[in-house]
Amino acid sequence: MPSIEHPSAGASAPPARPDLSSNRPLRPPVPWLHRIIVLMLLAMLMLPVLGTLLYSLSTSWSATILPSGLTFKWYIALWSDTRFLAAFGRSLLVCLGALVVSLCLILPLMLAIHSRFPRMDRWMNILILLPFAIPPVVSSVGLMQLFSGGPLPLAGTPWILIGCFFTIALPFIYRTLSNSLQAIQLQDLLDAAHLLGASTWRAAWLVVLPNLRTGLMISVFLSFSFLFGEFVFANLLAGSRYETLQVYLYNMRNDSGHFTSALVISYFAFVVLVTWAARRLNKDTV
Repeated sequence: MPSIEHPSAGASAPPARPDLSSNRPLRPPVPWLHRIIVLMLLAMLMLPVLGTLLYSLSTSWSATILPSGLTFKWYIALWSDTRFLAAFGRSLLVCLGALVVSLCLILPLMLAIHSRFPRMDRWMNILILLPFAIPPVVSSVGLMQLFSGGPLPLAGTPWILIGCFFTIALPFIYRTLSNSLQAIQLQDLLDAAHLLGASTWRAAWLVVLPNLRTGLMISVFLSFSFLFGEFVFANLLAGSRYETLQVYLYNMRNDSGHFTSALVISYFAFVVLVTWAARRLNKDTV
């Protein structure tokens, strides 16, 4: 029979496992605590909007906790008002016009600066902050004195609003596109396109612009959200002569509170819809 070998008495025992209980990482926070905090913040942010929405749908709401009835007549009256529709269309026209002018002027300038004159970027960073250094009321008074008469009587016209809105959109568009151009390494893309026989304009159109798609969308919709709610320039430089949506809201402040609430909710819903469309379009194009 084969002999069964037993381990010798002098054989060393297997090493003991180190006790890692003292080095265990801290337990992560409880997930439900994060959810509760986020839900509380969302409730605090949405409570005024929900209150305004409920007031815009109420027939009357004065001495009770809840409204006495619900109705859509305020929204029907709002969207049947030709004055509101005209003000809404003017706001869209001025905002889109200012954005088109901004992109047509800023984009070629930025391509030239980042590809040919990179030292000018620091001066542009100072220049784009000048519109924020002067309060809009002070700028409006100076523009009123300059363009109320003389060879360019632009006060009360959409042209002066497009020019003012251009100065508001300039910092947002410039900074967003500047970061995008630095991220895509513009000079390397242009050099590669030149080696393949493309001209500078063809390389900018077919190579650079597709890589700036996300930055362009962010800058356009961010600027649009600011321009669509601009009131000071629109009220002082145009007023009722070219009534935009914010001026219309100001002129209707003494009307029914239900009607004004319906106007605010419609404005809020439009901004949310535009934001959702921008996110969806950006997701589809990436």
